[in-house]
This record gives sequence, structure tokens and C-alpha cells, in this order.
Amino acid sequence: QVQLVESGGGLVQAGGSLRLSCAASGPSFSSLHVGWFRQAPGKEREFVAAIRWTGGNTYAATSVEGRFTISRVNAENRVYLRMNSLKPEDTAVYYCAAAKSVPTATIRSAGGYDYWGQGTQVTVST
Repeated sequence: QVQLVESGGGLVQAGGSLRLSCAASGPSFSSLHVGWFRQAPGKEREFVAAIRWTGGNTYAATSVEGRFTISRVNAENRVYLRMNSLKPEDTAVYYCAAAKSVPTATIRSAGGYDYWGQGTQVTVST
């Protein structure tokens, strides 16, 4: 069973940067597709970014494209989310998720993932 643990969240001023990390344990992490999702108070969980197991294909939500970058280092069983030019509306709990198989058509859907971490809080102040 795959277990995921997020870290790197915190408080940052608008315009600042953070790098989130998703550490995995369990078998076959290198073959898993990984996504980042976030959920703000009173809002639905939304897609942020995703990366294929090869690292060759990445996806990002329109709201973060150009500011956030997802990457992975399979040798470390870890996926990163670099967040630049943070805005107050980026404030949310950020979750990493993994899937053994997910079609491109549903890679932006939370329902397509098999494993979830507990989340890490990101707060962007004005």
C-alpha cells in the first residue's frame, strides 16, 4: 500500500514562493502518476498539477500555469510542487495523490486517484 506525506507548507506573503514535497513509501512509486490538489475553506477540492510516472508529461490548472511547476525525483520517491508568485487565492490545504493508471481525460479529477496524503497548509497573506 502506498503512503503519501506532504510537507513544505507554511505562511508566505503575496508574491513569495514555496516548494511543497510529497514523500512516498510503499511499492512501485516510480510507476505511479502523481497529482497535486488543493481545497480552500468552503470550496470544492480542485486540481492543481499532475505528472506522469516517466516525468515526461505534466499538466497544470489554468489558474496556476506559469507560476507552479511539478516535478519528480523517482530515486527519492518524491514529487515536488514549486509555487512562485503566490496569491492570497492560493491559500488552501494542498494534497498529493497517486494513481496506478489514470487517463488524460480524467487526470484532473480527484476521483481518478487511488492514494492520498493528509495535506499541508499553505497560507498566503496580503
